[in-house]
Amino acid sequence: MITLEDKNILVTGASSGIGRQIAITASELGAKLTIIGRNVEKLNETLSLLKGNDHKVHIIDLSDSANLATLISESTPYDGVVFNAGVVEYLPVKFLNENKINAVFGTNFDSNVVLSQKLMKGKLLKKGGSLVFVSSISSKLGVPGTAMYTASKAALSAFSKVLASELASQGIRSNSVSPGIIKTAMTEQASDVVSDEELKKAELEYPLGYGEPADVAGLIMYLLSDVSKWMTGSDLIIDGGFTLK
Repeated sequence: MITLEDKNILVTGASSGIGRQIAITASELGAKLTIIGRNVEKLNETLSLLKGNDHKVHIIDLSDSANLATLISESTPYDGVVFNAGVVEYLPVKFLNENKINAVFGTNFDSNVVLSQKLMKGKLLKKGGSLVFVSSISSKLGVPGTAMYTASKAALSAFSKVLASELASQGIRSNSVSPGIIKTAMTEQASDVVSDEELKKAELEYPLGYGEPADVAGLIMYLLSDVSKWMTGSDLIIDGGFTLK
């Protein structure tokens, strides 16, 4: 039942991990992709893995207004947008400073807000379209050292709900997805502050173990497809049962 045939889909943060898998899975379901990232080599690798033709690549930093303007000027209306670009900064609150706060919020929140605003203003969201914001289960927890990441993702989920209200009259949906720990290169950065032994111990808290990028991509395909046409304003948790406790 789930198909993205002939749908024009934009995916940010598509260079690796969850974003790359979202793009790959969407292409397998028939979508025409526009993928965004900052790493030329990695983004082109993602492109090589996509099924079908006529996909577009934009090597840009979404925090750069000039690059964002170029993207908007070269865009055609989208049936779906996945806001996946993000960074992780593991730092206790007492070591935070204004630069680090701005860096995390600039990527995880500000860039997504500005991009969505530009797409709306440019009338680049089709009626019946779907916006999906990749948040995090961290936005509901209080894990030490994740203050800025957690706060930025919580803000993103809240922003998605407001968009759902503002865009409903146009038949455009907005939802967020909050994954638990997913095995990606970004997750491996946690080894800088947490030992491998602690990571393995933490996985025991997940009844189904840590997730894979494909697990999140599958849920997002549902949200991008017309099968979910009556769902908006939701924040869907996908965490392998972690919150069962």
